[in-house]
Amino acid sequence: MSNPYQASPPPPPPPFTPGTPPRRGGNKFVVFLVLALVVGGAYGASKVLGADKGKSSTSTSASASATPSAKPTAKDPGSPESSSDTSSAWKVGDCGGPDPSKGADAYKRTGCSDAGASFKAIDIKEASILPGSIQCPAGTDVMIEVSISYNGGKSSGIPTNTVCGRNLSNDHPGDAGAGGGQLVKGDCVTSQAKEVPCSGSGAQKVLGLVKTKEECPSGTTDPIRLTIAVGRPYDVICTDG
Repeated sequence: MSNPYQASPPPPPPPFTPGTPPRRGGNKFVVFLVLALVVGGAYGASKVLGADKGKSSTSTSASASATPSAKPTAKDPGSPESSSDTSSAWKVGDCGGPDPSKGADAYKRTGCSDAGASFKAIDIKEASILPGSIQCPAGTDVMIEVSISYNGGKSSGIPTNTVCGRNLSNDHPGDAGAGGGQLVKGDCVTSQAKEVPCSGSGAQKVLGLVKTKEECPSGTTDPIRLTIAVGRPYDVICTDG
C-alpha cells in the first residue's frame, strides 16, 4: 500500500535538443538601450542648438538708452532724472538733441550742424550706479547717462557712460552763478541749499564743497550740511552767508 503522504518526485527535465537557438531577451534589451541613448542624444543636441540660437538673437538686438542729469534739488544738488537714447558710442565733440520719437525725455546723437542739435559733449565719464558720484567739468549744462538695454527693450539698461554736454545756444545754466547744472564752486544757493542765480536776492555764494565743516575755506560764515547721499563727493556747502 502506498504512503498517501509521500511527495511525488519532480518530473525529469526535457531532453536537450541540438540546434535549439538560445534565448534572445538579452540582445533585445541591448538594442532598446542603444535606441534610447540615440534618441536622448538627439534631444539634448536640439536643446543646446536652440539655446545657442536664442543667445545669438539676444546679442544682436542690443540697443542703448540714456539718462540726463536733473537740475539740483534742495536736498541733493545734482541728482539725476530719466531719459533714453539710441546710441552708446559717444565721444568728446559729438552733438546731440531731443529725440521725440523715443519719448519726452529722450536724446540722440546728431550732427553738430543739424537743426535738432542742442548740445555738444565736452567730456565723457564712466557710468556709475551712484549718479551723485559723477562730477562733470564746469560749464556742463546737461548730463546724459548712456546705458545698454537688450532685446530692444525700452526699460532702463546697464549704464555704460555719462556724457557731459554744453548747450549750443547762448543759454548756459551750468556756468558758475547761472543757477543750473551741477553745483560747483562759484554758484549760489539759498539757506535751504537750493541753487539759484547769484543775481537773485538771498543768494549765498558757494566757497567750497567739502565733507566736513572744518574743511571749509576762510570767509565761510554759513556752512550748510546736506542730508547723506551715497556717492556724492561732498556733504557740506561752504557759503558766505
